[in-house]
Amino acid sequence: MKDALFQPIKLGSLSLQNRIVMPPMTRSRATQPGNSANDMMATYYAQRASAGLIVAESTQISALGQGYAWTPGIYSEEQITGWRKVTDAVHEKDGVIFAQLWHVGRVTHTANTGGEQPISSSALKAENVKVFIDNGTDEPGFVDVVEPREMTKEDIKNVVAEYRQAALNAIEAGFDGVELHAANGYLVNQFIDSEANKRNDEYGGAIENRLRFLGEVIEAMTDAIGADRVGVRLAPFTSLNGTVDKTPVETYTAAAVLLNKLNVVYLHIAEVDWDDAPDTPTVFKHNVREVYQGVIIYAGKYDGDKAEQAVKDGLADMIGFGRPFVANPDLPNRLRNGYPLAQHDPNTLFGGGEKGLTDYPEYQAD
Repeated sequence: MKDALFQPIKLGSLSLQNRIVMPPMTRSRATQPGNSANDMMATYYAQRASAGLIVAESTQISALGQGYAWTPGIYSEEQITGWRKVTDAVHEKDGVIFAQLWHVGRVTHTANTGGEQPISSSALKAENVKVFIDNGTDEPGFVDVVEPREMTKEDIKNVVAEYRQAALNAIEAGFDGVELHAANGYLVNQFIDSEANKRNDEYGGAIENRLRFLGEVIEAMTDAIGADRVGVRLAPFTSLNGTVDKTPVETYTAAAVLLNKLNVVYLHIAEVDWDDAPDTPTVFKHNVREVYQGVIIYAGKYDGDKAEQAVKDGLADMIGFGRPFVANPDLPNRLRNGYPLAQHDPNTLFGGGEKGLTDYPEYQAD
């Protein structure tokens, strides 16, 4: 029995039934053309509504913000209507669901952006990074990303406005809130991390400058829908998609200070989760707890015992379980009762239909 994981918790004005988070996981099954959420996705999320909080898969805020084939957007009326199917299905099961708002920046190919050159903090191509495009089959075709152009001040203003509108669209679609994707090497992260940002204006150089874009996006979203409905995801120690910071503890502690000042409702930290990866430094976790007063979520290779201990230790308020939620729609019940976890099929993670999405069964006790 995992007592700490099953204590209720307040998230702004929301009351969550447990401390278990289903974090955002790209599944690339949006309806084509139009990149809209659909009935199949509604079933998938409703099956997992026993999580204390679901953060839906990364959802692009514009056509230029798309990095991969078949991912859903939230900038058209059709897309808003599609997401309404998902949020209605989750709410019917008494679940809570946030949208993750996403702009990939340079992590894309012109095949995914309607032929338009990608944008980023700087005109630096992400090295050794591939994305998948629709190559006319059901199998994603992987290609190298292309070089972006450096964003102008006008570009920055426009993208901030797109984030604001996406937050409003998410609420219109029935989401309980939104999470800004500022992690894993995507656009906001390309401003934050020193080695991806070579600007010499007020958006580059010193840590305060590199955090400016993050702050402006958050201010626009909280102004639109309220700070108690806005969370942020960061990935301080990963090098995913080619972004690296020289002083991650210093940079991301400063980010936590900023996000506390802006009153975001939660801070969601993606830990490095590949084999033999270093643990997130405990000093960093203590720093974050000291400077940030909202709900803190960690995700990355947690099992039930490790998650229980993290919450008991007080460094985390909630824990995200990514891949385990793919094959275990009833994951909270399995963790609560110590039931074995099913393993997911890696071949059905991206693209395709219901196989590998909605056909994983709940645990049947003998």
